[in-house]
Amino acid sequence: MPRRHRLPRSIDFPGDPLIYSYPEHLREQLTGLPAAPGVYLFHGDASFSMPLYIGKSVNIRSRVMAHLRTPAEAAMLRQAVRISFIRTAGEIGALLLEAQLIKQHQPLHNRKLRRNRLLCTISLQDGVPIVLSSRDVDFASTPDLFGLFSSRRAALEALHALADMNKLCYGVLGLERVPNGRPCFRSMIKMCLGACNGAESRAEHDARLVQALEALRVATWPFKGAVGLVESFDGDEEILVVNNWCFLGAAKNRQEAKLLGKVARGFDADGYKVLCKPIMQQAIKIIAL
Repeated sequence: MPRRHRLPRSIDFPGDPLIYSYPEHLREQLTGLPAAPGVYLFHGDASFSMPLYIGKSVNIRSRVMAHLRTPAEAAMLRQAVRISFIRTAGEIGALLLEAQLIKQHQPLHNRKLRRNRLLCTISLQDGVPIVLSSRDVDFASTPDLFGLFSSRRAALEALHALADMNKLCYGVLGLERVPNGRPCFRSMIKMCLGACNGAESRAEHDARLVQALEALRVATWPFKGAVGLVESFDGDEEILVVNNWCFLGAAKNRQEAKLLGKVARGFDADGYKVLCKPIMQQAIKIIAL
């Protein structure tokens, strides 16, 4: 049988999106990029109308240079022809603006934050966890909500995981049907402490459920209306206007911020994730509007 000759593994085939060579056509785009916080955009045409990718950094220039040296991004780098940027006065402003622009433009090469999702959360009704959608609840002001989930399925998966970690009863939680007075299967294998058949009292079970859910609690908006979060960098100051965990825009002074504060928008999960910790821990300067 004639011997077959194998191609060397180092041979690259034309058109392979994984082939990397330094994008020389973008080198001149590095001129003028600031070593400062903000958002940067890779564009697929010279008119800036087609963002291929949107990112953020506390040092725009350094982060963009890292992109140009990343082989895994070869396909995006070959498509890009221009790079633009928007300065912010801090990291929080960059995070909020990035999320806002990605949802607005839905760039081809961004995998996260691409669209406004129908959120779900968990509420307790008579000790039983119920999955609610954003159509039925005001996340910003309703107390005792637990978790932010991208779908009902994700919320139920979280409940199953919580039950497994804390030996809670699927039957009591409404996750499966169990005949009254009979132990569930998980109690027989010591994965449930027996709230289904009286081995554990319902009060004890409900208390453990509340304790387990506490780590997922959604914080309600702690102010009466919009507030301004003040960030500064290298002498530049910016007021980030936020209401009900939703980013309304950035202003240069309090007068501009008050005008933005009158805008009404719904709850934004991405804004909540960025803002909850610095606001609740008072890790950023906050001014009333």
